Amino acid sequence: MMGMDYVMGVDAGSTYTKGVLMNEDREIVALDVTLTGANINNAAETIRRKLLEKSGIRETDVKLVVGTGYGRYVIRFGNIQVTEISCHARGAHYLFPNTRTVLDIGGQDMKVIRVNERGDVVDFVMNDKCAAGTGRFVENIIKSFGLNFKDANDLALKSRRGIALSSTCTVFAQTEAMEHLAIGDAIEDIMYGVFKSVITRAVGLITRVGLTPELTFTGGLSLNPIAVKILETMLKTKVNHSDMTMFAGAIGAALYGVEKLEAEKYIG
Repeated sequence: MMGMDYVMGVDAGSTYTKGVLMNEDREIVALDVTLTGANINNAAETIRRKLLEKSGIRETDVKLVVGTGYGRYVIRFGNIQVTEISCHARGAHYLFPNTRTVLDIGGQDMKVIRVNERGDVVDFVMNDKCAAGTGRFVENIIKSFGLNFKDANDLALKSRRGIALSSTCTVFAQTEAMEHLAIGDAIEDIMYGVFKSVITRAVGLITRVGLTPELTFTGGLSLNPIAVKILETMLKTKVNHSDMTMFAGAIGAALYGVEKLEAEKYIG
């Protein structure tokens, strides 16, 4: 659209880098995701290029780039940085306006955020001291079985009796999972146990903050139906999720950018 200004939100996560291009009317015009890899800035540059190609927007029309995620300070073309806590809160609220609690399970941490009716952070708690309870925890174990997330999810959905993994350390849990396979336990039940181990930790964090409906599940793990199913069963409540929830951080970053543009225009 002629004369329209745009903002780019880039969420540089430990596993994936996500990007969203949003116009000044808060409409998403393009989004993309790529593996972060060893070079965060290269991943961010890839996202920037893809968003511009997909949208057909000129780079000069992108007035602000907002970075979030653990690698936000590494993004060379970023104008401002906002914490992932604030961005996931705002992004989840954008996707599901009745959101009051957000669960985000990322590659290296897990966080639960309570938000108000505007999507502002009221309270939060996070686990970033241990890999157990993160997407990386699940990934490491399923890779040791020669599986990817889709395979592991499909197997876990067929589980007849989930196996509980008692180890909270990633290395020990991986060994424990292999031991279950060695004694003849079904791989479907083992995979269920892997996902349940992470969700059990999430429920513990949610309990600490207090669950206020609606609950929105963000991060890459939210794309796994088995994780959503276990969470809903344990909490006895419906959980908001979609194929967009992994982009919640980038969406929130873009929203902060739009607000900054509006404030600058008002002052100007």
